[in-house]
Amino acid sequence: MSTSMKTLSDDSPSLDTLVQELRLGEQTWATLSLSARRDLLTTLSEALQRHAGEWVEVACAIKRLDPGSQLAGEEWISGPYALLGGIGALSATLAALDAGRSPLDGYPLSPAPGGRVAARVLPHNVFDRLLLNGYTAHVWSEPGRTADGLRKAAGLGQRTPEKTGGVGLVLGAGNIFSIAPLDTLYELFAHNRVVLLKLNPITDPMLPVLSKVFAGFIDLGLVRIVTGGVEFGSAAVAHRGIDHVHITGSVTSHDAIVFGPGEEGRARQARGEVLLDKPITSELGGVSPTIVVPGKWSKRDLSYQAEHIATQKLHNNGYNCIASQVLVVSSDWPQKEDFLKALRKAFAEAAPRPAYYPGSGERCAAAVKDHPGIARQFAGGARVLLEEIPAGDDIAFRQEYFAPVLAVTGLPGQGRDFLERATAFANERLSGTLGANVVAHPRTMRGLGADFTRFIADLRYGTVAVNAWTGVGYLTARATWGAFPGHTLQDAQSGIGIVHNGLLLGGTERTVVSGPFRPFPRSVLTGRFTLSPRPPWFVTHRTAAATGRLLTAFAGRPSWARLPGIFASALRG
Repeated sequence: MSTSMKTLSDDSPSLDTLVQELRLGEQTWATLSLSARRDLLTTLSEALQRHAGEWVEVACAIKRLDPGSQLAGEEWISGPYALLGGIGALSATLAALDAGRSPLDGYPLSPAPGGRVAARVLPHNVFDRLLLNGYTAHVWSEPGRTADGLRKAAGLGQRTPEKTGGVGLVLGAGNIFSIAPLDTLYELFAHNRVVLLKLNPITDPMLPVLSKVFAGFIDLGLVRIVTGGVEFGSAAVAHRGIDHVHITGSVTSHDAIVFGPGEEGRARQARGEVLLDKPITSELGGVSPTIVVPGKWSKRDLSYQAEHIATQKLHNNGYNCIASQVLVVSSDWPQKEDFLKALRKAFAEAAPRPAYYPGSGERCAAAVKDHPGIARQFAGGARVLLEEIPAGDDIAFRQEYFAPVLAVTGLPGQGRDFLERATAFANERLSGTLGANVVAHPRTMRGLGADFTRFIADLRYGTVAVNAWTGVGYLTARATWGAFPGHTLQDAQSGIGIVHNGLLLGGTERTVVSGPFRPFPRSVLTGRFTLSPRPPWFVTHRTAAATGRLLTAFAGRPSWARLPGIFASALRG
């Protein structure tokens, strides 16, 4: 490997130098106690709080958003807020281990379907119960695990901190700016690997602020953050000093790393000939469904859930690995047309935003071209609804658009019959297994009883969200995030392995999130009382920027005194 390889500019350290520095840093990492590692996390949190405003300004500049607009709330919540939550969860896990306890001590554990164990990770404390009232998240184990086994294994690499895992390469994402930092922390703490983080070129302007935030880790040689294009990324993957690769991106990028690019790479993949000489984990997105269970809804329910599904698609303009791409409705639902009318209205009225991610316009145009007669265009063609695609074979079911394109398909039946058809469609027809959303009236869920529970258990997705967006699972630091287990290098789909997982649990299968069907105060009429207003991540939330900034400040320094301002801002939204 040539030592002349540069990261960005002529005076940047060579790749060889970076790896050598990290090798020395690995020796330092092996000597650090759990208490010293907690101190590093505290330093990281404090630096992030100081530079959170700068982070959001740079993020808005990259995405061409007005920092004062409601859309800037997405950058506060999916950026510094999400990272602060991850830091706090890891710090608490280290404190438990340092005190000789399991990180799972104090968390409610209960049986889950199919011989699984469920750990409730949200709400975690009284602040969760207030700020996310009505939301829950449970991490499900793999079948056959026991509660005692989960407790004893929790902690992963931090149970033996002196046994380091070498140098890991993290290939960062270009869409949500907390992904790469959170992946870096997971490599450090779950696997005891020091990290070379290569930013996605879209996020290169984040380098200065991330360098300030991670200064404590950088100074000790535990982390190096670099920029560069495909050539540098390829050289880093192939470097003999890199022991492991983690990528957040597309399955196409993953396959090029594992088998090589172009026709030769595809031929190797077909033969099962792996070119990569080191292990790789990945989070690769996919075609995420939102399944609407038919029931009797009010007009306000139709409008609110249309906003909810518009958010699942249009948050970050659709450039999310778990952006909903296929809306599954019952063709026998009497309110189907009313609901689709409300959805069109939500698509039309959502705040306009630039298409910052490369190729977005071309992918929208291709979706329209591939679906003549059923494509509805909004915002001058910048948003697309495909109505209604037959539930057979369609490119919208096989290929992630990574753009503001939502396909609608109808399946016959109601009740248990519909659930069975929806399960088979989602599991067998759609590419990927990262996340699935379910929307159902609480009365309908109660009526279905065990059939609804079985339906959730049968969905083969890494995060399943009921009356919530799977993005809530991403924001829940103690939840797991990643594809449903079982994918292979030849057929990676949504990836291999998990991240986040602030409790450092082993043997997990999925996270199940639940939220309120209606916001406060209408929630009292569903039989499931919640104080939660319209969530600040909704694209229709008018005070999302202010609420996101307040939530970020709270995540850094939780305080009762900060709560009234958050509630007041959220309710005005």
